[in-house]
Amino acid sequence: MNPFEQKAAPIEDMFQDWNRIYPKSYDPFTTDPYTKCRIILMNGTEFEAQWFSHNFARHAVDNDLRRELALLRRVEQQQQRKIACLKPIGETILEHTIGYEQLAVDLTAALAKREPDAGVKKALNFALLEDFDHLYRYSDLLDMEYGTKAEHLVGGYTEIMPGRPTISEHRFPADDIRYPIDSTASLITKLNVNIITAAEQQTMNYYMNQQGFYKTPLGRKLYQEIGMIEEQHVSQYESLKDPNATWLEMLLMHEYTECYLYYSCMETETDEWIRRMWEQFFLMEISHVQHAAKLLEKYENRHWSQVIPDANFPEVLRLGENIDYVREVLGSVNVTAKKEHYYPVSEMEPQADFFRYQMSVNPDTQKVPSHAVIDEYIDMNGQDYRFMVREHPVDALRDRECDNTRVGRSREETDYAELLVKTLQKV
Repeated sequence: MNPFEQKAAPIEDMFQDWNRIYPKSYDPFTTDPYTKCRIILMNGTEFEAQWFSHNFARHAVDNDLRRELALLRRVEQQQQRKIACLKPIGETILEHTIGYEQLAVDLTAALAKREPDAGVKKALNFALLEDFDHLYRYSDLLDMEYGTKAEHLVGGYTEIMPGRPTISEHRFPADDIRYPIDSTASLITKLNVNIITAAEQQTMNYYMNQQGFYKTPLGRKLYQEIGMIEEQHVSQYESLKDPNATWLEMLLMHEYTECYLYYSCMETETDEWIRRMWEQFFLMEISHVQHAAKLLEKYENRHWSQVIPDANFPEVLRLGENIDYVREVLGSVNVTAKKEHYYPVSEMEPQADFFRYQMSVNPDTQKVPSHAVIDEYIDMNGQDYRFMVREHPVDALRDRECDNTRVGRSREETDYAELLVKTLQKV
């Protein structure tokens, strides 16, 4: 499937009236978990398209080009509005959050498994373990405050247990920046970077906006903390993008990515009504990507094939179970980042920025929200809430009666803060 070779409808004919733009919501009890994940993914993809378009417009000098961007953006605004309203009214913030984290885990795993670039694959695997831990923290909060088992929401497809503890994910800002790809990167790598950046950005914004609406202080604090980690993830993933691409090249890749994702959703969707919506939006995106190609030719005198030499879609993106892959990656929970690289925490010097930042943000472990949630759950129930198909693959994370706050955070058995204080006293 090459979207540049398909017949395209006029963009001006794509505007929807109020009856068409407000859809029937999915049934929270019968809808497949991955249908919900696809909805969250495409909602985030359309948000990213609009934010990029607005930023592009703010840097464009030519008003005719701004008008072309406004035309594309208006249709994509309507697409996003329709997708967002697929969420049922009665679904709580926290229930919806479980969908966000299941998407984060299984999307990241799916992208990592097919990623040919070693640097991008490492970045995906690194953040995967953090989103995996977020799913665990939110799931314990869900059971504690609502009596709802998240295993039913994820359909048993995604395990719920500790990853790299959220307390260990707080890094100095300079340590979230990676080496970028360039124009020679494979199409699948460019797609993966675009997809994961949009998805993580959507998660970050959802948590930033929802934290103030949550009903309990503990929940508000958990959204606040994990929202900060999602900002770190966005910083990591956006740093992978090619910084030398022009605005029009980026526009073309944004539209191509949307087109590919809608095609993937259309090909893999199990809900027939929603599948028809993906098909409708896919046909719209064919027009959008061809329109972006015309703008590239008009303003830069370049053909789309100079940016995407082989525009045939790669194999469709399939969201599904990744239990064995995640278990394999869990072996690196004790790894952290330093600038563009990853190191075992045991190899980090005591005065490293990582430890200094940890002491600034987490001076009192008991006050860290992600730990407090598990600690309180254990106090109430004797052990934490998990959904596992077999024993946790990491010995240090098997104890269900104590939340381990040293994994991925402490060089040795000695607590990191004590170690740093002793080191500074010697200086």
